[in-house]
Amino acid sequence: MAIAILGKKVGMTQVFDEDGNRVPVTLIQAGPCPVLQVKTAEGKDGYDAVVLGFEPVKEKSLTKPVIGRFKKWEAAPTRYIREVRITPDEAAMYPPPGEALQVGIFQPGEKVDVTGHSRGRGFQGVMKRHGMHGFPDSHGTHEYFRHPGSIGNRTWPGRVIKGKRLPGHHGDERNTTLNLRVVAVMPERNLVMVRGAVPGAPGSLVTLRKAVKVPARKAAR
Repeated sequence: MAIAILGKKVGMTQVFDEDGNRVPVTLIQAGPCPVLQVKTAEGKDGYDAVVLGFEPVKEKSLTKPVIGRFKKWEAAPTRYIREVRITPDEAAMYPPPGEALQVGIFQPGEKVDVTGHSRGRGFQGVMKRHGMHGFPDSHGTHEYFRHPGSIGNRTWPGRVIKGKRLPGHHGDERNTTLNLRVVAVMPERNLVMVRGAVPGAPGSLVTLRKAVKVPARKAAR
């Protein structure tokens, strides 16, 4: 895991680069994220991690156990609490507990990974869920236009194979989009622009981290 920060997806817009090309970007309000706790492998936790908070909230909106955690940390309450696994070398890149992590850790041009929760689509058929084409709308087809087709087998194995693409719950999953380029960073407004789309609906929580799988041929772009 690389150094990361919590943020909220604002929405998508477009900007124009120096060559006049239109660039689709997603605007993310990232931080400030107070560092609530730092865990170490040498301590009682047994692993290295940092606990971040995001978005201040009143105590009346939280439960008593959560309020007790903030009193233990001697920190102001936040709506979101997330733990980020790190290495001992990455721990030095985070501020000490009590201070906040700012969006300035990212620079225009570098690659980032964005993790979010995709929109929930409910129960969907195979055409919307998997992109299947369906059956021809001809005289020989009767009430079978959007069906999945044959799903069974012969006597052996006599069952539907696991993993068969069928209708079911679509969306509402944790997804990560890799290697998005940072277009602009606005520290005074806690905003960052990344090229392309990120998972989730506007207003949903996302996690930005420095890219961990940058291909060598794309790193120079």
